[in-house]
Amino acid sequence: MTRPGIGLYGGAPFTDANHVVHLSLPVIQIRDVAPGETVGYGNSWTAQVQSRIATVAAGYADGLVRTMSNKGQLWDAQTPCPIAGRVSMDLICVNITNLDHDPQTLDILSSSQTIDDLAGISGTIGYEILTSLGTRYARNYVSQ
Repeated sequence: MTRPGIGLYGGAPFTDANHVVHLSLPVIQIRDVAPGETVGYGNSWTAQVQSRIATVAAGYADGLVRTMSNKGQLWDAQTPCPIAGRVSMDLICVNITNLDHDPQTLDILSSSQTIDDLAGISGTIGYEILTSLGTRYARNYVSQ
């Protein structure tokens, strides 16, 4: 007998396993930001060009680590959308300037960004990403 642990979720070192966790975050606001304007606590992100910023309803209170601030990304299908500013308690701002539409949700965990991808960006391990996820998410279990 062995303990499968993170392998059940497709985490490293089980590179051939299916990535089974998908986390979509609701977009609650979209704003245009002019060059020179800032986003986030401490004005930590400054628009270099005219930008479109989506605010999603999730943050470190939901287990999303603050080390993703200004360097992580969320996804709209196969399109990466960089985090703009700091991850706050309940909100994350995301640069959606390159999208041709206003998304209703953005993915932080999907086939485009696995738990190990997110862990690498965040300076941690996939196990911490999974065990940190809070209780405020609506969970849907799908069997194959």
